[in-house]
Parts: sequence; C-alpha cells; structure tokens
Amino acid sequence: MTRRLFGTDGVRGLANADLTVDLALSLSRATAVVLGQGRSAEARAATGRRPVAVVARDPRISGEFLIAAVSAGLASSGVDVLDAGVIPTPAAAFLIADIDADFGFMISASHNPAPDNGIKIFARGGTKLPDAVEDRIEAALTGEMKAPTGASVGRIRRFADAEDRYVVHLLASLPHRLDGIHVVLDCANGAAAGVSPQVFTDAGARVTVIGVDPDGMNINDGVGSTHLDNLAAAVLLHGADVGIAHDGDADRCLAVDREGRIVDGDQIMAILALSMAGRGVLKERTLVTTVMSNLGLMVAMKENDIAVVQTGVGDRYVLEAMNASGFSLGGEQSGHVIMSAHGTTGDGILTGLHLVAEMARTGKSLAELASVMTVYPQIMVNVKNVNHHAVKTDSVLADAVTAAEAELGDSGRVLLRPSGTEPLVRVMVEAADQATADRIAHELADVVRERLSL
Repeated sequence: MTRRLFGTDGVRGLANADLTVDLALSLSRATAVVLGQGRSAEARAATGRRPVAVVARDPRISGEFLIAAVSAGLASSGVDVLDAGVIPTPAAAFLIADIDADFGFMISASHNPAPDNGIKIFARGGTKLPDAVEDRIEAALTGEMKAPTGASVGRIRRFADAEDRYVVHLLASLPHRLDGIHVVLDCANGAAAGVSPQVFTDAGARVTVIGVDPDGMNINDGVGSTHLDNLAAAVLLHGADVGIAHDGDADRCLAVDREGRIVDGDQIMAILALSMAGRGVLKERTLVTTVMSNLGLMVAMKENDIAVVQTGVGDRYVLEAMNASGFSLGGEQSGHVIMSAHGTTGDGILTGLHLVAEMARTGKSLAELASVMTVYPQIMVNVKNVNHHAVKTDSVLADAVTAAEAELGDSGRVLLRPSGTEPLVRVMVEAADQATADRIAHELADVVRERLSL
C-alpha cells in the first residue's frame, strides 16, 4: 500500500532528503490547482486580483530554500504571494484570515530538531485542511499544472506589517493585563523569538527571556516545550512567578510554576476552562480534548459542571469537533490549546498570555490555579513489531483490558492505541498510584506481545 504523503500535520521529513526543493515546488503548484479556485472567476475579475497566498516559516536554515521553492511554485501558477518571513504558525493562520487570502503555507517542523522541516497548508480562513482536500492536492501532483504567462503570473512581495498585525490581535484578545507578573519566556530559539517577548512586555509583564537567539540550527536544541529543565532553572534563578515555554513554531504552550514544577496542557486547559466558564464565554460549558488527556482533567471538569468531548489524537481532530458544534476551547496534553474566539489553530503565545492573565486577574499563583486538577499517575508503553491492526479484534487481549478496567474502577483507565504508520501499539494506563499504573501497563504490554507478535 502506498504511504500517504500528508501526515497528521502536513508534510514532514528530513530537509533536502525527504522534503526536497522539487517536492516543495510540486506541492505548491498542486495546491494552486486545488485551492487557487476558491473564488469564482467573476469575483476575481470584480476585485481585480489573482489568488493570494500567505507564506511564512520558522527560523531553521532549510526554511530559506523551501520557502523560495514554494513561492516560486505559487507565483508561476498565477498566485500572488505575500512573504511574512519568520513568524509563528498561528500567526500565519491568523494573517490568512485577516487579509482574506485564498490559502497559505507555513514551513516548519514544529518541535522536531533543526535538520527536519515540514510544509503545513492552510485553507481560506486560516483553517487546517481536511483529509479529503489533502488527498486532492496529493492527486494533483501528477496532473496538469497551471502555467500562465505575461501579466497573469503571480507576484512575490514582502508582507511588511505581518508581525505588527499579529501582535495587535494578541493584545486585543486579553481579558486582563499582566501588570505585576514576572514571566520567564522560553522561545525555543524558534519562531516565537521575535513576537512573544514583545507582546508579553506590551501586556504589562516583567519579562526575562531564554531561547531567543535562533541561528538556523539551534531550534528546539535543549530549549522549548520539549526541554523544560532550563526554563524551570531560570524561573528559580530569577525568582519569577511563572515560566512559559513554546515549541519551534509556537503553536504549543507549557508552563512551570514559581517552584519549577511543570504545568502541562491538561492543567492549562483546566485553568482556562474554569476562567472562561466563570466569565460566561465557555460555549455550552464544554471542553474538547483528545483521548490522551489525563483522567484528572475529566474529574475536575465533572466536579465543576463542565462537559468534556474527547476526540482522536491530533489537534486537527480537536478543531473538527470544536467547529462542528461551535465550542470555544479545546486542546491536547502536549500544549496545543485552541481558543476559537481568537484563532483557528493552537497558539502558544495566545495561550500563555491568557494563562498569565488569569494569574493577574485572580491574584493567585499558577500552582494555586493548577490545583483544581489532580494529575493521575500515567504511563505509556510502546510495544513494537506487533500486528497493530488486530488490537480491536483479539478476544484474549480484549478480556485482559476488561479485567484491568475492572481492577481500576473509577480511579483509572486503560487505552490501547495502534500506530497509524508502523507496527506498534501504545499501551496507556492511568491509576491512583504510579505503582499500579506501571504494573497494569506492563502486564497488558506482555499480552500484546504474546498475542500480536509478528
């Protein structure tokens, strides 16, 4: 079976090996075929404009040649290109909607190391593409491309006020200023480096920064949301109130409290859900999360009369559920948090601002706010080289899961999740204590190996 080009978040791989100039050029031309017709010919004639696309990137070195290839492919297909330069992924999504562009590209591999890169494509309105549209673009790679000539070719121009527009948008979203709060920001040597310190300062916070010196190769290198030790140390060193960590393209936010303890995406969502519910802006008093969110989040929401809708793993599925029912808050344990009133995708800077704003509004420390949720001990065991397709059909394994769930009762849960790309099963167990979680997870992993080994 041919492997699908698009993954859970665009096209990603080792830059100049998996993700080449030729692929970037072809993808942009195919996208122009599929998404460049978003407006009727009559509408384009009336406005006097060709299709318009916003392009942007994070600071990794390969982004320079990949964005050039994407821009060339679009312009040669009759699309006008606005190059926003190095900005966060959520900024690119916002700008596409803000100027009513037809679509846009973000060149980033998010939290991956510098040698990797990726291409994320957004539709009109700054929304991520559904699977069906990605499939149409992939199919168009082997079809006839657009090749206009003369005055019909696209132009490539600098999006001069891209960053300023985004900063104004972020500040306008805040329910409360951040005056009196000392924040340490870890920008992962990534796309947040040029925006996050400015906007937190403009919002009134006292700001100390780390991970703000991108050189093209140091993105996510020992810093950012996947490496929180340095942030915790900086918070303690400077006596700060809170630490906020972004990933390479700034669509994630994790935090540490004044004692250096990690506050993850589930805890952040719990804090924001209660704040929004109290202010009457949590639509349908509902939070959208994935099946990987901690059981403690479900318990905390139930205790506060907030409903929880769970989706498959991936922020795109959270977004789909939010959009389908008009919900206003959702996200993942990893720190992708979506506030639909202010954005169409996870936004680490927006999330961090609203988290600190709640500290300022209530006068409570982050630890006090996070205490609304008890984090249940959790363990994940990856069982490799197994028939992952048989997870839901093996009766012996099903009986083992049922027995484990009976033992845990209301104090824990079990989740077996097959990988979508490799022969691997993820066994996740939560329990009231770590020892019980560890024991049950490894017992189930043994059953998976015994029953499903290849």
